[in-house]
Amino acid sequence: MKITIGQKHDAEMILVFKGKEVEENTEILSRLKEKNLFKGEEGEVFSMVSMETGRSQVFLGLGEEDKADEEILRLAAFKGAKELSKLKVSEASVKLTKLPNLCYKKSTKAFAEGLYHAEYRFDQYLSKKQEFSLSEVSFDLLPGKEEKVLPGLKEMDNLMNGIFLTRNLINEPAITLTPEVLADTAKSELEPLGVEVTILDRAECEALGMKAFLAVAKGSTNEPRGIIMRYKGGNDEAPVGLVGKGVTFDTGGYSIKPGPSMITMNGDMGGSGAVIGAMKAIALNKLEKNVTAVVLATDNVISGDAFVPGDIVGSMAGKTIEIHTTDAEGRLTLADAVYYIIKNEGVKEVVDVATLTGACVVALGEFNTGAFTNNEELYGRIRTAAKEAGEPVWQLPLSKEYHKLIKGDRGDLKNSGGRWGGASTAAAFIEAFVEDTPWVHLDIAGTSDIAAARGYLPKGATGMPVKTLYYYVKGENKGGC
Repeated sequence: MKITIGQKHDAEMILVFKGKEVEENTEILSRLKEKNLFKGEEGEVFSMVSMETGRSQVFLGLGEEDKADEEILRLAAFKGAKELSKLKVSEASVKLTKLPNLCYKKSTKAFAEGLYHAEYRFDQYLSKKQEFSLSEVSFDLLPGKEEKVLPGLKEMDNLMNGIFLTRNLINEPAITLTPEVLADTAKSELEPLGVEVTILDRAECEALGMKAFLAVAKGSTNEPRGIIMRYKGGNDEAPVGLVGKGVTFDTGGYSIKPGPSMITMNGDMGGSGAVIGAMKAIALNKLEKNVTAVVLATDNVISGDAFVPGDIVGSMAGKTIEIHTTDAEGRLTLADAVYYIIKNEGVKEVVDVATLTGACVVALGEFNTGAFTNNEELYGRIRTAAKEAGEPVWQLPLSKEYHKLIKGDRGDLKNSGGRWGGASTAAAFIEAFVEDTPWVHLDIAGTSDIAAARGYLPKGATGMPVKTLYYYVKGENKGGC
């Protein structure tokens, strides 16, 4: 979709606050209110098409003016774009006014984001493609605001490119998205933008001592890949580190998952998808930061060579790990990934992102990403970025009691702390390989891929937490006006 400035089209989106008069369309809105068809309530939509002129009008309710925020604008724009598309409208206009509690740049970015969300579809495997008619929306801006708003609109366009890449990667079936294809995609998407991408094969991972990662990869006929992405947009400052879980399909291994639980396991690489998408957005927007991202990609399948419960495996850090369940494989790959990025890439802090535990979904559902940290200052910046992004996070505990649950008997650690507190024991396991480096773990098992469409988020891959990672890298209080 193209967003332009100052064009007047026959089709129009009209923003309406509950209980507030509007300068135009007053008579129409009064009649709609009298007939109880449209009151301007948050999320309300009402459309009209003139048979004489062909003019289309879509009224979008924003609720009470003093409560309107970015999330309300995103959803209004999304609904408006969907409605216009159903009406087979290709071009539309919208007049964007100033909200009392939100700067103009942020409100226009939020509205643009909602429009972009509306056009996303994953239909390459459908014989009949999903139609979306709306191709251009022109913003009627307040006088003198264009210079300030345009950079924000361009930033959002680039950010949505990263989100759509993430969604496409996660939605792609495992039969086509192997570890090798994931690595090749990262390279083809990022290198033209100036990101240095290094691909490690099995032998190179073995030479680095990535024994935990390679234990997971042992049973697969698909070759594992390490994906190292380096973006250098800043000075000589040490980079921030991003790590994404890259399990392209998870059967659970010999601790096999029930059939219904396996159907969405092509999305178990959601952390890697988010990291790759965030790196694209960072590079497209030319952030003046240094960022290194690492993904260790494999699938977790069953064969005569696969690892089994009761095994003891090593790790790049030299710690040994008792395998209590082969379905706790993601943390094994992350153990080597976070250790590698700290020791070999010299990052000053690490954020890892993973569809790690069903326990986090039980605790938080599909609405909040679980967060764990060893550094409250770093978590504070992540929390601020998540608020800016509209991607809620909720901090969960990581006290010494959880570390005791993963202490091994025959090895240094065990890869499962048992049924209770599973999200926290998984995070404690990763923390054992972070040592003293500032670190945040984001468990996106509930938010990366959702069972039904919600608001402007589609069924399937949501693209979370690409925006959070982007605003975290960009820096606190720098996404404003």
